[in-house]
Amino acid sequence: MTSTPLKPAWAGDDWLSRLVNLLINTKPLYALMKRQARQVLIKTAERNGIPWRQQRAEWEASSVRDRLAPLTNPEVTYPDYYHVPFHAYGDGNLCWQAAFEAEAATYAMALRVWPQESLTWQAAQDRLRHSFLQVLADHGPDQVQAVLDIGCSVGISTQYLHRFYCERQGHPIHTVGLDLSPYMLAVAAARDSEGSVEWVHGRAEATGFPANRFDVVTLQFVTHELPRTAARAIFQEALRLLRPGGMLAVTDNNPQSTVIQNLPPALFTLMKSTEPWSDDYYTFDMEAALVDVGFQPPLTVATDPRHRTLVARKAITSPG
Repeated sequence: MTSTPLKPAWAGDDWLSRLVNLLINTKPLYALMKRQARQVLIKTAERNGIPWRQQRAEWEASSVRDRLAPLTNPEVTYPDYYHVPFHAYGDGNLCWQAAFEAEAATYAMALRVWPQESLTWQAAQDRLRHSFLQVLADHGPDQVQAVLDIGCSVGISTQYLHRFYCERQGHPIHTVGLDLSPYMLAVAAARDSEGSVEWVHGRAEATGFPANRFDVVTLQFVTHELPRTAARAIFQEALRLLRPGGMLAVTDNNPQSTVIQNLPPALFTLMKSTEPWSDDYYTFDMEAALVDVGFQPPLTVATDPRHRTLVARKAITSPG
Protein backbone atom coordinates (compact mmCIF):
# COMPACT_ATOMS: atom_id res chain seq x y z
CA MET A 1 0.00 0.00 0.00
CA THR A 2 1.54 3.30 -1.08
CA SER A 3 1.19 6.45 1.00
CA THR A 4 0.15 9.82 -0.39
CA PRO A 5 3.17 12.01 -1.23
CA LEU A 6 3.59 15.01 1.02
CA LYS A 7 3.67 17.40 -1.94
CA PRO A 8 3.15 17.48 -5.71
CA ALA A 9 6.07 16.36 -7.90
CA TRP A 10 5.86 19.70 -9.72
CA ALA A 11 6.79 21.62 -6.54
CA GLY A 12 10.02 21.76 -4.60
CA ASP A 13 13.33 20.42 -5.89
CA ASP A 14 12.09 17.48 -7.99
CA TRP A 15 13.30 17.33 -11.59
CA LEU A 16 9.81 18.16 -12.88
CA SER A 17 9.66 21.24 -10.68
CA ARG A 18 13.10 22.37 -11.84
CA LEU A 19 12.04 21.95 -15.48
CA VAL A 20 8.87 23.98 -14.98
CA ASN A 21 10.84 26.70 -13.16
CA LEU A 22 13.34 26.83 -16.01
CA LEU A 23 10.52 27.41 -18.47
CA ILE A 24 8.97 30.09 -16.25
CA ASN A 25 12.32 31.88 -15.90
CA THR A 26 12.68 32.09 -19.68
CA LYS A 27 11.26 35.57 -20.28
CA PRO A 28 9.53 35.08 -23.66
CA LEU A 29 7.95 31.85 -22.42
CA TYR A 30 6.94 33.46 -19.14
CA ALA A 31 5.19 36.31 -20.95
CA LEU A 32 3.33 33.78 -23.07
CA MET A 33 2.36 31.70 -20.02
CA LYS A 34 1.13 34.76 -18.16
CA ARG A 35 -1.11 35.81 -21.06
CA GLN A 36 -2.36 32.25 -21.50
CA ALA A 37 -3.12 31.83 -17.78
CA ARG A 38 -5.12 35.05 -17.82
CA GLN A 39 -7.10 34.06 -20.89
CA VAL A 40 -7.88 30.64 -19.43
CA LEU A 41 -9.22 32.27 -16.25
CA ILE A 42 -11.41 34.77 -18.09
CA LYS A 43 -12.80 32.31 -20.63
CA THR A 44 -13.53 29.68 -17.98
CA ALA A 45 -15.30 32.25 -15.82
CA GLU A 46 -17.45 33.67 -18.59
CA ARG A 47 -18.31 30.22 -19.95
CA ASN A 48 -19.79 29.50 -16.51
CA GLY A 49 -21.84 32.66 -16.28
CA ILE A 50 -19.41 34.87 -14.35
CA PRO A 51 -19.46 38.30 -16.05
CA TRP A 52 -15.71 38.91 -15.71
CA ARG A 53 -15.22 41.68 -18.28
CA GLN A 54 -18.59 43.26 -17.63
CA GLN A 55 -17.91 43.43 -13.91
CA ARG A 56 -14.48 44.97 -14.50
CA ALA A 57 -16.02 47.60 -16.78
CA GLU A 58 -18.64 48.45 -14.15
CA TRP A 59 -15.95 48.97 -11.51
CA GLU A 60 -13.93 51.10 -13.92
CA ALA A 61 -16.94 53.34 -14.50
CA SER A 62 -17.75 53.60 -10.78
CA SER A 63 -16.56 56.10 -8.16
CA VAL A 64 -14.61 53.45 -6.23
CA ARG A 65 -11.30 55.26 -6.84
CA ASP A 66 -12.48 57.96 -4.44
CA ARG A 67 -12.20 55.45 -1.60
CA LEU A 68 -8.49 54.80 -2.12
CA ALA A 69 -6.99 57.77 -0.30
CA PRO A 70 -9.15 57.50 2.86
CA LEU A 71 -8.34 53.80 3.19
CA THR A 72 -4.61 54.06 2.50
CA ASN A 73 -2.33 54.00 5.52
CA PRO A 74 0.71 56.13 4.57
CA GLU A 75 2.78 54.42 7.26
CA VAL A 76 2.56 51.03 5.51
CA THR A 77 5.75 49.79 3.87
CA TYR A 78 5.46 46.98 1.35
CA PRO A 79 7.74 43.95 1.84
CA ASP A 80 9.87 42.79 -1.08
CA TYR A 81 7.77 39.66 -1.63
CA TYR A 82 4.71 41.83 -2.29
CA HIS A 83 6.37 43.54 -5.24
CA VAL A 84 6.86 40.27 -7.14
CA PRO A 85 4.41 39.93 -10.08
CA PHE A 86 1.70 37.37 -9.43
CA HIS A 87 -1.78 36.41 -10.62
CA ALA A 88 -0.71 37.56 -14.11
CA TYR A 89 -0.47 41.20 -12.94
CA GLY A 90 2.87 42.96 -13.24
CA ASP A 91 2.10 45.01 -10.12
CA GLY A 92 0.57 42.10 -8.22
CA ASN A 93 -2.29 43.35 -6.04
CA LEU A 94 -1.12 46.95 -6.06
CA CYS A 95 -3.24 48.01 -9.03
CA TRP A 96 -6.84 48.69 -9.96
CA GLN A 97 -7.01 45.92 -12.54
CA ALA A 98 -6.30 43.26 -9.92
CA ALA A 99 -8.90 44.78 -7.58
CA PHE A 100 -11.55 45.10 -10.30
CA GLU A 101 -11.08 41.46 -11.36
CA ALA A 102 -10.63 39.85 -7.93
CA GLU A 103 -14.32 39.12 -7.35
CA ALA A 104 -14.76 37.31 -10.67
CA ALA A 105 -11.49 35.41 -10.16
CA THR A 106 -12.65 34.31 -6.71
CA TYR A 107 -15.93 33.00 -8.08
CA ALA A 108 -14.10 31.13 -10.85
CA MET A 109 -11.74 29.54 -8.32
CA ALA A 110 -14.62 27.83 -6.52
CA LEU A 111 -15.87 26.26 -9.75
CA ARG A 112 -12.57 24.39 -10.15
CA VAL A 113 -13.16 22.45 -6.93
CA TRP A 114 -16.02 20.30 -8.23
CA PRO A 115 -15.57 20.19 -12.02
CA GLN A 116 -17.64 17.02 -12.42
CA GLU A 117 -20.72 18.53 -10.78
CA SER A 118 -23.20 20.85 -12.45
CA LEU A 119 -22.93 23.71 -9.99
CA THR A 120 -23.64 27.35 -10.63
CA TRP A 121 -20.82 29.65 -9.62
CA GLN A 122 -22.99 30.93 -6.78
CA ALA A 123 -23.59 27.41 -5.45
CA ALA A 124 -19.90 26.52 -5.79
CA GLN A 125 -18.88 29.65 -3.87
CA ASP A 126 -21.34 28.94 -1.07
CA ARG A 127 -20.18 25.33 -0.84
CA LEU A 128 -16.52 26.35 -0.73
CA ARG A 129 -17.07 28.93 2.01
CA HIS A 130 -19.37 26.81 4.13
CA SER A 131 -16.96 23.86 4.07
CA PHE A 132 -14.48 26.17 5.82
CA LEU A 133 -17.08 27.69 8.15
CA GLN A 134 -18.18 24.21 9.20
CA VAL A 135 -14.68 23.59 10.54
CA LEU A 136 -14.96 26.79 12.57
CA ALA A 137 -18.34 25.65 13.90
CA ASP A 138 -16.95 22.24 14.85
CA HIS A 139 -13.65 23.34 16.39
CA GLY A 140 -13.83 27.06 17.16
CA PRO A 141 -14.48 28.87 20.45
CA ASP A 142 -18.04 28.91 21.78
CA GLN A 143 -18.21 32.66 22.30
CA VAL A 144 -16.90 35.04 19.65
CA GLN A 145 -16.91 38.81 19.95
CA ALA A 146 -14.23 39.86 17.46
CA VAL A 147 -12.74 38.25 14.35
CA LEU A 148 -9.92 39.22 12.02
CA ASP A 149 -9.70 38.11 8.38
CA ILE A 150 -6.07 38.53 7.25
CA GLY A 151 -5.50 39.00 3.52
CA CYS A 152 -9.16 39.81 3.00
CA SER A 153 -8.80 40.97 -0.64
CA VAL A 154 -12.14 42.45 -1.81
CA GLY A 155 -13.95 41.14 1.24
CA ILE A 156 -15.80 38.05 0.00
CA SER A 157 -14.24 35.81 2.65
CA THR A 158 -14.72 38.48 5.31
CA GLN A 159 -18.41 38.94 4.69
CA TYR A 160 -19.08 35.19 4.76
CA LEU A 161 -17.17 35.09 8.07
CA HIS A 162 -19.05 38.05 9.50
CA ARG A 163 -22.50 36.70 8.58
CA PHE A 164 -21.62 33.26 9.95
CA TYR A 165 -20.66 34.53 13.40
CA CYS A 166 -23.47 37.09 13.63
CA GLU A 167 -26.01 34.34 12.93
CA ARG A 168 -24.26 31.86 15.20
CA GLN A 169 -23.95 34.29 18.12
CA GLY A 170 -27.37 35.83 17.58
CA HIS A 171 -25.97 39.37 17.75
CA PRO A 172 -23.54 41.61 15.84
CA ILE A 173 -19.82 41.01 16.27
CA HIS A 174 -16.79 43.15 15.45
CA THR A 175 -15.22 41.97 12.19
CA VAL A 176 -12.01 43.37 10.71
CA GLY A 177 -10.75 42.76 7.19
CA LEU A 178 -7.01 43.43 6.86
CA ASP A 179 -5.16 43.64 3.56
CA LEU A 180 -1.91 45.03 2.22
CA SER A 181 -3.55 46.37 -0.96
CA PRO A 182 -5.56 49.59 -0.55
CA TYR A 183 -6.96 48.95 -4.04
CA MET A 184 -8.53 45.70 -2.85
CA LEU A 185 -9.82 47.41 0.28
CA ALA A 186 -11.45 50.18 -1.76
CA VAL A 187 -13.46 47.56 -3.64
CA ALA A 188 -14.19 45.69 -0.38
CA ALA A 189 -15.58 48.85 1.22
CA ALA A 190 -17.69 49.59 -1.87
CA ARG A 191 -19.12 46.05 -1.78
CA ASP A 192 -19.91 46.42 1.94
CA SER A 193 -23.05 48.49 1.45
CA GLU A 194 -24.10 48.12 5.10
CA GLY A 195 -20.71 49.12 6.51
CA SER A 196 -20.70 45.97 8.63
CA VAL A 197 -16.93 45.38 8.51
CA GLU A 198 -13.95 47.50 9.52
CA TRP A 199 -11.52 47.56 6.57
CA VAL A 200 -7.87 48.14 7.53
CA HIS A 201 -4.81 48.71 5.35
CA GLY A 202 -1.85 47.09 7.04
CA ARG A 203 0.85 44.45 7.14
CA ALA A 204 -0.21 41.11 8.54
CA GLU A 205 3.25 40.59 10.07
CA ALA A 206 2.89 43.76 12.19
CA THR A 207 -0.74 44.85 12.35
CA GLY A 208 -0.44 47.40 15.14
CA PHE A 209 -3.56 46.00 16.81
CA PRO A 210 -3.47 45.52 20.59
CA ALA A 211 -2.63 42.07 21.94
CA ASN A 212 -5.41 39.66 22.92
CA ARG A 213 -7.98 41.51 20.80
CA PHE A 214 -9.57 38.72 18.70
CA ASP A 215 -11.28 35.40 19.36
CA VAL A 216 -10.73 34.11 15.83
CA VAL A 217 -8.14 35.00 13.18
CA THR A 218 -8.41 33.57 9.66
CA LEU A 219 -6.15 33.35 6.62
CA GLN A 220 -8.28 32.24 3.69
CA PHE A 221 -6.40 31.28 0.52
CA VAL A 222 -3.49 33.56 1.45
CA THR A 223 -0.57 31.38 2.53
CA HIS A 224 0.19 30.02 -0.96
CA GLU A 225 0.96 33.63 -1.93
CA LEU A 226 3.62 34.01 0.77
CA PRO A 227 7.21 32.96 1.30
CA ARG A 228 7.40 30.77 4.38
CA THR A 229 9.28 33.44 6.33
CA ALA A 230 6.31 35.78 5.93
CA ALA A 231 3.80 33.04 6.78
CA ARG A 232 5.69 32.23 9.95
CA ALA A 233 5.82 35.91 10.96
CA ILE A 234 2.07 36.20 10.39
CA PHE A 235 1.44 33.13 12.56
CA GLN A 236 3.47 34.78 15.31
CA GLU A 237 1.46 37.99 15.00
CA ALA A 238 -1.81 36.05 15.01
CA LEU A 239 -0.77 34.36 18.26
CA ARG A 240 -0.18 37.78 19.82
CA LEU A 241 -3.54 39.08 18.63
CA LEU A 242 -5.61 36.15 19.86
CA ARG A 243 -7.19 36.03 23.27
CA PRO A 244 -6.23 32.98 25.39
CA GLY A 245 -8.17 30.03 24.00
CA GLY A 246 -8.66 31.83 20.67
CA MET A 247 -8.20 30.13 17.31
CA LEU A 248 -6.24 30.68 14.12
CA ALA A 249 -7.84 29.03 11.07
CA VAL A 250 -5.84 28.72 7.84
CA THR A 251 -7.45 27.37 4.68
CA ASP A 252 -5.62 26.89 1.39
CA ASN A 253 -4.53 24.38 -1.24
CA ASN A 254 -3.85 20.93 0.17
CA PRO A 255 -0.38 19.65 -0.84
CA GLN A 256 -1.59 16.09 -0.25
CA SER A 257 -4.73 16.43 -2.35
CA THR A 258 -4.74 13.90 -5.19
CA VAL A 259 -6.44 16.53 -7.37
CA ILE A 260 -3.61 19.01 -6.77
CA GLN A 261 -0.91 16.36 -7.16
CA ASN A 262 -2.35 15.11 -10.44
CA LEU A 263 -3.00 18.39 -12.21
CA PRO A 264 -2.27 18.14 -15.96
CA PRO A 265 1.18 19.53 -16.89
CA ALA A 266 -0.27 22.49 -18.77
CA LEU A 267 -2.33 23.52 -15.75
CA PHE A 268 0.36 23.26 -13.10
CA THR A 269 2.81 25.08 -15.37
CA LEU A 270 0.35 27.93 -15.88
CA MET A 271 -0.42 27.97 -12.16
CA LYS A 272 3.23 28.20 -11.13
CA SER A 273 3.78 30.99 -13.66
CA THR A 274 1.29 33.16 -11.74
CA GLU A 275 2.11 31.97 -8.20
CA PRO A 276 5.77 32.79 -7.51
CA TRP A 277 5.83 31.25 -4.02
CA SER A 278 4.41 27.85 -4.99
CA ASP A 279 7.58 25.89 -4.24
CA ASP A 280 7.88 27.53 -0.83
CA TYR A 281 4.25 26.83 0.01
CA TYR A 282 4.05 23.21 -1.07
CA THR A 283 7.22 22.26 0.80
CA PHE A 284 6.38 24.22 3.97
CA ASP A 285 5.58 22.20 7.10
CA MET A 286 2.86 24.53 8.32
CA GLU A 287 1.82 22.34 11.23
CA ALA A 288 5.35 22.36 12.64
CA ALA A 289 5.67 26.11 12.14
CA LEU A 290 2.47 26.77 14.08
CA VAL A 291 3.69 24.73 17.01
CA ASP A 292 7.11 26.33 16.82
CA VAL A 293 5.72 29.87 17.19
CA GLY A 294 3.66 28.83 20.22
CA PHE A 295 0.29 27.43 19.12
CA GLN A 296 -1.04 24.17 20.45
CA PRO A 297 -0.69 21.29 17.93
CA PRO A 298 -3.10 22.08 15.07
CA LEU A 299 -5.85 19.97 13.63
CA THR A 300 -5.84 19.56 9.83
CA VAL A 301 -9.10 18.87 8.00
CA ALA A 302 -9.47 18.16 4.27
CA THR A 303 -12.40 20.50 3.64
CA ASP A 304 -12.92 19.70 -0.06
CA PRO A 305 -11.10 17.84 -2.87
CA ARG A 306 -8.50 20.62 -3.30
CA HIS A 307 -8.21 22.40 0.04
CA ARG A 308 -7.40 21.85 3.70
CA THR A 309 -8.07 23.85 6.84
CA LEU A 310 -5.69 24.00 9.79
CA VAL A 311 -7.06 25.14 13.15
CA ALA A 312 -4.64 26.02 15.92
CA ARG A 313 -5.49 27.23 19.42
CA LYS A 314 -3.70 29.68 21.64
CA ALA A 315 -3.21 28.14 25.06
CA ILE A 316 -5.53 29.43 27.79
CA THR A 317 -2.58 29.77 30.15
CA SER A 318 0.94 30.65 29.14
CA PRO A 319 3.61 28.02 29.84
CA GLY A 320 5.60 28.57 32.99
